[in-house]
Amino acid sequence: MSLKSPSKGRLISHFEAHLTPSHGKAWSDLWDLGESDLWDRGIPSPALLDLIVSRQDMFSPWRVTNAVGVNVPAMVRKRALVPGCGRGYDVVALALHGFDAYGLEISSTAVSEARSYAEEQVKAPSAYNYAGTEYGLEAQSALVAGSSGGKARFVQGDFFEETWLEATHEGMGSGTGRDDIGNSGKFDLIYDYTFLCALHPSRRSDWAERMAELLWPGGFLVCLEFPMYKDPDAPGPPWGVNGVHLELLNGGKENGGGGKFLRKVYYKPEKTYKVGEGTDMISVYERKRDV
Repeated sequence: MSLKSPSKGRLISHFEAHLTPSHGKAWSDLWDLGESDLWDRGIPSPALLDLIVSRQDMFSPWRVTNAVGVNVPAMVRKRALVPGCGRGYDVVALALHGFDAYGLEISSTAVSEARSYAEEQVKAPSAYNYAGTEYGLEAQSALVAGSSGGKARFVQGDFFEETWLEATHEGMGSGTGRDDIGNSGKFDLIYDYTFLCALHPSRRSDWAERMAELLWPGGFLVCLEFPMYKDPDAPGPPWGVNGVHLELLNGGKENGGGGKFLRKVYYKPEKTYKVGEGTDMISVYERKRDV
């Protein structure tokens, strides 16, 4: 879910009328009322696209694995998740770049709209799904738009519950180990743009724990941190997140913290949505392998 600064008054007043446990329904109600324009950006994240194409050492959509009982290595698509995916812009872009990408939304209306959007884009991808020519990717973009693309799938459910995960197992084998041709409910990559800032602050520790549960050890959580300009004590949504990610994921320390993640990348993106220009930060956290 992405949020536009000029509409903060409407969002805050809407959520003030709901107790925290009913915030999921409050988001769903806004979709049903046709008010998704309060946060809809209309395109995938330019900062995310720049990251995945410039750091192929970290974000190749492929990995090599062995099937259980078979000594022949196989190339397996990595699985990506976008919680609070909205109309699915980032999900489709990740799929076009080779990932099997899953978008999670609490609203059935959002899931329906995302599926319609994805169907159109898979047939005729828009140019905004690809990063600029500074990476020399014109040929790669054309290839990715063809047969090499991964799946874009959308499921309805509550991020903190388990039931929606079953819907991401489509086409997978019965094994649960990562060496079983990647057949597991966990993910190699999770992208969070405005999912954390849309959650009530009382759920932040739950968010961090759930991210650790859903990612493979060695997997990456990519966060486009927004809104960094807002006072963390000010009412939301969106709630300010300056300094929040590192504290939640690794105890406020890059390496020596006691959390389940290590921050591997942190920078201000050259390209991002207009509402976050000059303040957005990209952070990449690796799920620790030993906790």
